[in-house]
Amino acid sequence: MSVNRRDLLRGAATAGALGLAWPLSSRMTVAQAEEAAAALGATWDEAPFTLGVASGDPVPYGVALWTRLAPKPMEFEQPLEDTVEVGWEVAADRGFRRRVARGTAAATAALGHSVHVPVSGLEPGSQYYYRFHALGKVSRVGRTRTAPVGPVRRVRFASANCQAFHDGFYAAHAGIAREELDFVVHLGDYVYEHGQVGGNPLRDHEGPEVLTLPSYRRRHALYKSDPSLRDAHAAHPWFITWDDHEVVNDYSGTTPALQARRSAAYQAWYEHMPVRPDHPSTPRIHRQRRWGDLLDLSILDLRQYRSAQNLPDGTILGADQKAWLKDQVTGAGEAWHCWVNSIMLSQLAKPGGGGYMFTDQWDGFLAERKEVLTHVAQSGLEDLVVITGDWHSAFVDDIRPDFADPASPVIGTEFTAHSVSSGAYSPEWNATNGPKMGAANPHLKYFEGDRYGYDVYEVTPRRWSTHMRVIGDRRDPRSPVSTLTTFHVDRGRPGSYEDRATISSPAQYRRR
Repeated sequence: MSVNRRDLLRGAATAGALGLAWPLSSRMTVAQAEEAAAALGATWDEAPFTLGVASGDPVPYGVALWTRLAPKPMEFEQPLEDTVEVGWEVAADRGFRRRVARGTAAATAALGHSVHVPVSGLEPGSQYYYRFHALGKVSRVGRTRTAPVGPVRRVRFASANCQAFHDGFYAAHAGIAREELDFVVHLGDYVYEHGQVGGNPLRDHEGPEVLTLPSYRRRHALYKSDPSLRDAHAAHPWFITWDDHEVVNDYSGTTPALQARRSAAYQAWYEHMPVRPDHPSTPRIHRQRRWGDLLDLSILDLRQYRSAQNLPDGTILGADQKAWLKDQVTGAGEAWHCWVNSIMLSQLAKPGGGGYMFTDQWDGFLAERKEVLTHVAQSGLEDLVVITGDWHSAFVDDIRPDFADPASPVIGTEFTAHSVSSGAYSPEWNATNGPKMGAANPHLKYFEGDRYGYDVYEVTPRRWSTHMRVIGDRRDPRSPVSTLTTFHVDRGRPGSYEDRATISSPAQYRRR
């Protein structure tokens, strides 16, 4: 079994030698960084495809393929020519006997030798396999799927969020890799940017804090050293949005001091994600994707266009994205409607009054939230489900246009998922504050904050089911996965209910 990286970092911090344990310490040589990463469970695919392969943004006739050439992932500069030709191929079988597409792409130093291939001409609703070859080597084989068209009887997908490398292994991603899924949605905080923080040795991690494009590249490369993350990418196509830690905690706006750092972080994110070719320093995240006639996904970007929080006319969406989202609502069809939402939409008032627990989420943009949700209610949109990350805990909420008005109608359900590994509040805090949060927020139906994992969503024409998958121990890379509980939403009936078979499972709050 690999060394427990949380305990290794904690022990190094206690001994005053944390910089000797954290692979991105500025005091380390590349060889020392590689050795320290290995001690924390890091492995790599065969060079130059050390970071693996991935696919994303599936549509009916195509999908985006990704890889990045990084023969020395812990180095700031890769020992490669400025431009390297990379071949790619797609087949209907894992043995590549029935090849359906092939081509070449240029991996350039300007984009970190990353490759983004928008494959087209595929068949809807079909499974494919893909691989890359460069410098005489062949990558691992990835599996992907195109979106269907027309009638669909079932879709099954997972969400993941908040995967601090220093906080634990990615057993949740190992579970996702094993699941039978159509796709995966990542809800943000794919990497964490900070250096040494505070006096808590469990979370302290030498940096320094990432500020430049080369350092963001190294941070992404370290995160992809967890084999379970690479396996999850290779197993399924992904849709992806971001939150704050891809840049810096709780950032808003585009001040001159932030702009250069944000552009570097956005480009590094782009270089490491299976997204379509785009402007790397200002990628367009928000988009709508359909899974046949069953599911519409509205993928939101709640960072790039926002203003500062707690302003009377503040915006979390930005004017153009808000108009786009309202248009999606106005023109919605009969499918289930899922908003892919990185930070909590529902109100989370402080116990005892006096404002909100966190205004970095939608609670810091009250007027815009009410405007958008009122538009949902007035449009007659039905069957709205919002999936959310960020909180490192699981919540189930009724969505209302006006959370301050108990008579405001229920218009949808929000499921906030556990984190993959990022530290949550203590069990003592959860036990004390779960009931208090429930009392202060009448729309809150469920809270559980002691576990880590991911959600699986199973959607049919009649019902939406959210299965909360949890791991046994984030300190164990092979931790088993189980279902903590399941919630359902019936078609045409806003509001959720817990499955009778799991209603006695542990939780810090349930509304009875």
